[in-house]
Amino acid sequence: LLSTNTKCTITPMTNIQGTGKSQFLRFAAALCPRSVLTTGVGTTSAGLTCAAVREDSGKEFVLEAGALVLADKGVCCIDEFGCIRKEDRTTIHEAMEQQTLSVA
Repeated sequence: LLSTNTKCTITPMTNIQGTGKSQFLRFAAALCPRSVLTTGVGTTSAGLTCAAVREDSGKEFVLEAGALVLADKGVCCIDEFGCIRKEDRTTIHEAMEQQTLSVA
């Protein structure tokens, strides 16, 4: 999956082993000055959008940017896209269709 701020492109890549899919994504990420390369294995909605993290003081929360936020106006490459859980894919669909991210 290659995603930019103004345009989303899903690059269809078959499940045929040995075709260099991971190398292609690494190369695409290296070409863009603002890019994030991640894997779908163990990916969550919070990891893609943002996560609420408690500060050291223990009283307040701050938001930490996820992969899609860090790749804003750049490229987000997600390897092993099929491994993302179905409920976490809705986050990616919103980003691709509406170019927005919702934090609930």
